[in-house]
Amino acid sequence: MVFEPRRATCLRALTLAMAAAMLAGCVVGPNYRGAPLVAPAAVSAPAFHRAEDASAAPPPAKWWLTLNDAELDTLVDAAFLASPDVEVAVARLRQSRAVAAKDRANLLPTTGAAAATLQTHGLTNVIGGSLASGTAAAAQSQAASSRGDDGNFDIYSLALDASWQLDLFGGRRRALEGDKARSQAVLANLEDAQVSLAAEVAQDYVTLRGLQARVALAQQNIDLETRMLALTRQRREGGDATDLDVERMEGQLRSTQAETAPLRAQVADQLDRLAILTGKAPGDLDAELSATQPIPAPPKVVMVGDPASLLRRRPDVRAAERTIQQKTALIGQRTADLFPKVTLLGEVGYNATDISSLFTKNAFNYVGAPMLQWSPFDFGRTRAGIREARGEEAEALGEYRKTVLGALADAETALATYGRQRDNLASLISVEDSAERASRLTALRVQGGTANSLDQIAAERDRVSAENNVAYGATQLTLDYIRLQKSLGLGWAEPRS
Repeated sequence: MVFEPRRATCLRALTLAMAAAMLAGCVVGPNYRGAPLVAPAAVSAPAFHRAEDASAAPPPAKWWLTLNDAELDTLVDAAFLASPDVEVAVARLRQSRAVAAKDRANLLPTTGAAAATLQTHGLTNVIGGSLASGTAAAAQSQAASSRGDDGNFDIYSLALDASWQLDLFGGRRRALEGDKARSQAVLANLEDAQVSLAAEVAQDYVTLRGLQARVALAQQNIDLETRMLALTRQRREGGDATDLDVERMEGQLRSTQAETAPLRAQVADQLDRLAILTGKAPGDLDAELSATQPIPAPPKVVMVGDPASLLRRRPDVRAAERTIQQKTALIGQRTADLFPKVTLLGEVGYNATDISSLFTKNAFNYVGAPMLQWSPFDFGRTRAGIREARGEEAEALGEYRKTVLGALADAETALATYGRQRDNLASLISVEDSAERASRLTALRVQGGTANSLDQIAAERDRVSAENNVAYGATQLTLDYIRLQKSLGLGWAEPRS
């Protein structure tokens, strides 16, 4: 069909009217009004209930720097760059952003282009039977008047077409709103992966240093017990000890040696775990980390902030909140399916039986029309989809409440555990000080002739045992500090593009 100029004007007016309707169209479904308030008394409190000696000042994002260990800082940076877990999370973020870009494009027209050459022999209805476009229909009219008596003719066609589904009721805009919320949730999940990664690297590193310290102390115990065994054998030869005394010392030495072997195996395990976390093969960090180093100690003053800032900072809480908006937008997207969909169709092109006249005025053709689609009687499918979306929103609300309460509980529990372990370490240090004094006094008694070498070695062994307990307690205190930082949602960084 070839439109007359007046009809073309009407078509343009109709197109503009429908476009204006789309821009001013309503957006059906509920509007997102924010996450519900959970535990308002706890959230609005100026400090955590179990903070005690902790400071309410804002905590540092890169909390591992407060442990003052350059090796740990290097490992965390390497993990952020090379960890497979972070790589997976970044890939998911890129996917979600690509989906959002695709849905933004769906708000715009879809266009296409086509070019064809048809050669026919003895066919009179080839055009009507093989082409359905408006420009091809015009070409059929031209061909009917130009083909020869034998029915042989050629057709040359070049056309551009476009279709545009008007978002009159906001279904596609709701989809875009949901995509944006989903991307933000995926970004929060990436940040949560970084929080967990930083904590895991620090935990494995501190555990490694604690194990290395305990292995060194165990070796000291082995050396002391070896000396005790030698002295006991000498005393047996002099008649001051029995075979039973020697057997007991030999059993004690073998027991200490047996306890040391698992510690060495755990050291190797921690080295391999750190290698994997930083994107390296097992064994690649052995040379770098095998030397014994002090156990990193937490700062004297721990900054934790307040409950409200905790909820704003924790990635899992933000991800749960973004999921609520995503599900709310889904309700509107499903609701829009209740209403008609209007699509504008158009095509312009050139059709001729002679290629030399393809771009002439007479070969130009165009067609345009609106198309209405509506399924008012779908036996409840659309309304069932809306109810399903409302159920998903209710589930997201429940998950958000659960996440908020869990975040508050994590922080309070971590604070309490850290405080108890700090007191426990102070007691262990006191015991170590006593053992140190006892060792010195025993050495003085040996010099004065009121104690023998065996007594001095035994006192030394008690001192080493107390030092081993302190090493274990110091390791646990730093691990509890790391758990506290993780519970506060600290450690995430800007994602890689």
